[in-house]
Amino acid sequence: MKNNGPPNDLRVFLAVLDEGGFRAAAKRLGVAPSKVSTTVSRIEATLGAPLLVRTTRSVRATEQGRALADRIAPLLAEVDQACMETANSTGWVRGRLKLNVPGAVMPDILPPLLTKFQLKHPEVEVEIVVENNLVDIVASGCDAGIRYGTSLEKDMVSIPIGPRVQQIALAAAPAYLEERGCPQSPGELTLHDAIRYRFHGGPLLPWMLKNGDETISVEPVTRLTISVNAMNTGLSYARAGLGIIGMFRNWLEDDFSAGTLVPVLADCWRDQEGPRLYYPGRLTPTPLRAFIEVCRTT
Repeated sequence: MKNNGPPNDLRVFLAVLDEGGFRAAAKRLGVAPSKVSTTVSRIEATLGAPLLVRTTRSVRATEQGRALADRIAPLLAEVDQACMETANSTGWVRGRLKLNVPGAVMPDILPPLLTKFQLKHPEVEVEIVVENNLVDIVASGCDAGIRYGTSLEKDMVSIPIGPRVQQIALAAAPAYLEERGCPQSPGELTLHDAIRYRFHGGPLLPWMLKNGDETISVEPVTRLTISVNAMNTGLSYARAGLGIIGMFRNWLEDDFSAGTLVPVLADCWRDQEGPRLYYPGRLTPTPLRAFIEVCRTT
């Protein structure tokens, strides 16, 4: 390896791992797929070790390739940050911000924050990855993530983002309540049909309600189960009268105003902490620092 080749070649190798293939890496880097393949082959020949296992359907790292990627990814990230900070020393923020977020923040929490951020920093490219499970944002190539009430690794820090307090509200169509009656206590919910959400490969999202001084979990009759990845689609079924739905209150306000849905047991809704932005404490790229500042002041 000579001159400026090694770092650039290694970035190509990392791009193949991040994107899961040569064509996707080539598209991201703006070069021909053949050049990406040639570059990786050149690294392998120079190191004398196979870095990737190639099949007709996929590309994955060998043991040596994964070990190399784990070592060089943070080093090249440090180089990128140093270059970016130098370029941004005049106060003009450039670069890329990649966020891993749950679907729950997409309709109304994230848009105003990103609009304010991009108006202030128009030269930052933002990419959003929607995923509802807690992920290793470093391993997934993201700068930061947004989650609700999750435990974080020790090297992560977090700040509140969007509303500091939210509620999971219950609602139903007027026609459903006219036919089935409106429950007057949490216990009566067990006699009603419900539209519930389930984490991918996991449990149903619980219905937790206030019952006097206690907090209780209620198990209604589950009429329809929807993946949290399609959370906003549940409202259509609730409006059609399929059952009672548990949903973020802020997502229901328009329906409450229009009368297409009405509140159920509003006095029993519990407050819960709003979403939080989390990120590695040791490495904060300039675009992320700028986004954190927007979140703190909004």
